[in-house]
Amino acid sequence: RHALNAVAFVSEEKIAAKVEHLKKTFRWSDAEVGIAISRAPNVLNKTKEFLQRRSEFLISDLGLEPAYIAHRPVMLSYSLEGRVRPRSYVVKFLKANGLLDPDRDLYSVLVLSEKVFMEKYICPHKEAAPCLAGDYADACKGLLPTNFRFT
Repeated sequence: RHALNAVAFVSEEKIAAKVEHLKKTFRWSDAEVGIAISRAPNVLNKTKEFLQRRSEFLISDLGLEPAYIAHRPVMLSYSLEGRVRPRSYVVKFLKANGLLDPDRDLYSVLVLSEKVFMEKYICPHKEAAPCLAGDYADACKGLLPTNFRFT
């Protein structure tokens, strides 16, 4: 159903152009584009600017591999400012301070509901990192924390 909605009223040329844009933007192979579209067909409906911002953050800033994103394309539909960026800050902070397994997968953190995320990653660290909740809330509002504070 989602796949049909993604291409229902789109010409073949526009779909081909979107596929080429995905390949260029995320450095995906034909196979990786196929995987991404099969798992999240709505990526075909995203604007070039929308996809470019996510590519820059996920690949350039976070250092994620293109194949990693292709296999988890739902990450592209999450709010960059309201979910992906703030949670990536929390994960980075917790790992840097030895409060989280360094092998923790970002995707597993992104897919959690806000309630579960707070219960698993913010609340348990209230004593060790009392400013974490406030810093996370600020990041969710689009405020870029200079760094998460640790006491």
